[in-house]
Amino acid sequence: MRKLIASAVAVVALLATGVAFAQISSGVPSAQPDSGSPANLLASGFTFKTIAKGADPLENPSPIQTTYGYLNDNADPLARTRTEPDQNTYLATNSNPGGPTAEYDYGTHFLIQGHENGANKALLTRINMDVTDPDHRITLLSPGDAGGNTGLSSIDGSVYDPFNGLLLFTSEAGNSGGVISTPLRWATTTPPALSRLDGSIGKAGYEGVAPDSLGNIYLVEDTGGSTVSDGSTATKVKQPNSFVYRFEPRTVAGAPTHGGDLAHGILQALQVSVDGAPITFHPVATQPQSARDDALGEGIRRLHSGETLQAKWVTVHDTATDGTSAFDANALAKSKGATPLKRPENGKFVPGADFKSFVFAETGDTDKEAGLYPGAAARGAWGAFLRLDMPSAGADTGTVKTVALGDETHNSFDNITFLDANTFLTTEDRGDTLHDQENALDSVWSYDLTKSYGQIEADAKRLVALGRDPEASGTGQEDNEPTGIFASDGGVSQLDLLGAQDPGAETGTRIFVTEQHGANSTYEIIAPGASNQGPAGPTGPTGPAGPSGQGGSAGAQGAQGPAGAAGPQGPRGPEGAVTIQVQFGRMAGGPLAVRMMSAQTGGGVVGDLTARIKGQMRHIAHGSGSVSPSGLVTLLLHRDKATAPLLHGKRSIQSLLKITYTPQSGDPVTFHRRLKLSLKG
Repeated sequence: MRKLIASAVAVVALLATGVAFAQISSGVPSAQPDSGSPANLLASGFTFKTIAKGADPLENPSPIQTTYGYLNDNADPLARTRTEPDQNTYLATNSNPGGPTAEYDYGTHFLIQGHENGANKALLTRINMDVTDPDHRITLLSPGDAGGNTGLSSIDGSVYDPFNGLLLFTSEAGNSGGVISTPLRWATTTPPALSRLDGSIGKAGYEGVAPDSLGNIYLVEDTGGSTVSDGSTATKVKQPNSFVYRFEPRTVAGAPTHGGDLAHGILQALQVSVDGAPITFHPVATQPQSARDDALGEGIRRLHSGETLQAKWVTVHDTATDGTSAFDANALAKSKGATPLKRPENGKFVPGADFKSFVFAETGDTDKEAGLYPGAAARGAWGAFLRLDMPSAGADTGTVKTVALGDETHNSFDNITFLDANTFLTTEDRGDTLHDQENALDSVWSYDLTKSYGQIEADAKRLVALGRDPEASGTGQEDNEPTGIFASDGGVSQLDLLGAQDPGAETGTRIFVTEQHGANSTYEIIAPGASNQGPAGPTGPTGPAGPSGQGGSAGAQGAQGPAGAAGPQGPRGPEGAVTIQVQFGRMAGGPLAVRMMSAQTGGGVVGDLTARIKGQMRHIAHGSGSVSPSGLVTLLLHRDKATAPLLHGKRSIQSLLKITYTPQSGDPVTFHRRLKLSLKG
């Protein structure tokens, strides 16, 4: 029988307070004014590092797509169409994925974008972050024809799906939009083919896209509604007209696949109920009063009140019964009684919540007159953040509540990314109308998810007060917009899915954001005290193993000896320290050192080791221990005998270590760490 042994890469150091960028002690006090070309302002100590600029050349250009941020569609460079790079996806691969130049080393660190320009000339790009040669720095993933047509428009969201090795992009183009996939890895020097998933996921104005641990795909739709009349009064308040979806991949026979083939499956939409009655959409042509109530009625007020409401997923389309022809997902969601929302644009899973909690942002109406209309602010006119909580990953029921309601200072929420289990960043997309009305440009905010519904906005910190490029100033120009906010260590395994790990406890976590509509620059946000050093180079090859000696017969296990004496303890700082030595018991292996900072010592520690085996997360080992007054604990993990046979024949396995420290008083603190475990006979 094989045993587990921790590899050398398993020695880590984690801090309970998270990494530096998750702690924004004081933000920029106010937004930049809507006049001239003010500079970008960042919270104290934070800086921008330019990753790409709009004028940067593409390695493999098409006739129209020649640079990162501009189409080559006009002789006058100032009149060229901006490509508008949007959602960033950072990946740190295990090897070179290939590209258009044979045998070229593209490295292992990449930033992926879809671009929002339209007219079937949108593009997909990959910034090769280990490459310094400008001729190979940015790769075009979607070459066009002789006229520059790529068949893509308004590409917004992006994500890597580790269940099938695909990059997924969303097209925010109403009932012409949808989901497009392409392999991450190139088989030749020709870009991999693009595939549309209109027959399984449908056509809709999709924007946010996020896989869960079961391979399901969560989708957030951004399709604006029409303004409503309140009796005889015409308002700027808009009727909710967008939905949150979940796609469950299935085989042709209908069985769950846990990812893999996305051409077959079940598309669902979220339905929220108030006192047992679902909140649904009403067409203004046939039900004008009910359509008004969709925007200004009691149901939408309670949805945004912070009250916990019951929710469930309703089936919109099933390829097993409905076939694989393209379909209008938005229209079907309305007909099936799903709950319409105020332009939700993006969503992410709460880190460490086992994919049971999903937070998504509503943009709202992006108009001051709408926000100030009586009762509209309480109904999401300024935007909001809502949280879906399910009893388990992929469950068909759950609860929904608004965790933050926008106001005149914080509004028009767009992208969202988590910095740690409790902190998330969000960008604003106010648009030119609201910029002019408020004399304020967009911001990037930091929110503390642990704050109450009534306190979270007051506690928000402005990380970035966005300025305006000269290229975005003047008559007819579109103001800059921050977008593509993204924080991750870039891992590409199923255990690295966004939401599986706490980015604040991960080494290598990086933050990126893009500034649209002007020079189209993409930046890395550098935290105070963070190194500006580039990523580490590839690890050299492992030397050959020495010959194995002849194994003897196993003897009886001896009794566990007494713990050795603790080493000398250094001087204690203002906070206490807890050092956990994790040992794998009969699974062998040296100790794994986990150091945490805590305001006190004492208490208890529980550890769980899990791994994905045959499509399911399985428990590998478990253990618990007590923390001594000196802050030391030995956590002995005992293997799960029921799981051991499933590991037979495997050389190594990716696993997830979850450690929960419960002090003598106060709330528990949970850490997650990925481990590559070698299996030794």
